[in-house]
Amino acid sequence: MYSSNQHTNRNQLIVNIIKHSSRERRVFLGAFAFVGFLALARVSLAVCNEGCIGGYGSTVLGDDATAARYGTAIGAKAHAFPPKFNTANGANALYSNSTYRDVSNVAEGCNALFSAQRVSGSTADGANALYSDTTGNTNVAGGYNALFSNEAGSRDTAIGFRALYQNTGSSNIALGFNAGTNLISETGNICIGYNVLGLAGENNTTRIGNIYSSVASTRAVYLDSDNKIGTLVSSRKFKEEIKPMDRASEAVLALEPVTFRYKKEIETDGGLMFGLIAEDVEKIDPALVTRNDNGEAETVRYEAVNAMLLNEFLKQHRKVEDHERRLEEQERTIARHQSEIRALASQIQKASAEVRLIKSAPEVIASLND
Repeated sequence: MYSSNQHTNRNQLIVNIIKHSSRERRVFLGAFAFVGFLALARVSLAVCNEGCIGGYGSTVLGDDATAARYGTAIGAKAHAFPPKFNTANGANALYSNSTYRDVSNVAEGCNALFSAQRVSGSTADGANALYSDTTGNTNVAGGYNALFSNEAGSRDTAIGFRALYQNTGSSNIALGFNAGTNLISETGNICIGYNVLGLAGENNTTRIGNIYSSVASTRAVYLDSDNKIGTLVSSRKFKEEIKPMDRASEAVLALEPVTFRYKKEIETDGGLMFGLIAEDVEKIDPALVTRNDNGEAETVRYEAVNAMLLNEFLKQHRKVEDHERRLEEQERTIARHQSEIRALASQIQKASAEVRLIKSAPEVIASLND
């Protein structure tokens, strides 16, 4: 509230202006117009400890808090000015916000988005979240010091204490305590879980905590070329053009299994591995490999190889069964023939005995006559 003395001084000033020459009046009026322009440009200005509400839907509360159209600034030196649709909630939130390119940002927490100068569409929730961001856009940081060092990287998401703390790259996602804190200028990485730190120099890589040590016994997880994760289904309702594999599986007989070790950047332990080379498999059967974004053979479809090996095994098994069946028939035939031979031998023995008896008859008669 103005005092009566203040009203008197203001009125006297106006009278003095009127009494001056026209040139002086123009100078004074110009000065007043300039001051009026500044008052309109800064829609809401608060130097108070309680609360101030300005025009154009803006709200301010706190020492030196400022806000422009449809902005909200709550906290000492919270700064939602000069553009519109910014929200600064916390001491020094959006503190450096000073250009009309800073639009539609949300800063919640002490020093959140502190350095923003040409930032739009970003959200910082937590003390020092996105503290260093000056020109990066559409970032999301939730947690103390989340995305603290990012200056120009865009489309990053960091949720958790110090998530993506050092990162200055773009299109990274980190969820969890210290998630992605080893990433510096990399892009396209995903780190999920407690202390899943990531690896400097690594791009377009996904790391998830506790996966390696987790034990499961139901379904294997697969990934398609569109980064879709799921299980491999076998129900007839998911399939079409079903027909016997027949001789299509014979291609696996030409494959050449090898032993190898992965390069250090893939497998740090360098353990001995067993498998196939995708480029070699492609030459034998292109359907047995999956390809990268450039169309190059990169992975062997081992589940398909296993199905083809099963088909070849069953074909050989049927051949063995047929051979065994024939052997059994032969053994039965041989047994029957042996039985017939034994019967014939017995008949021959009887016949031989009768012949011997007939031959000995004259001798018996002669001895009787003597």
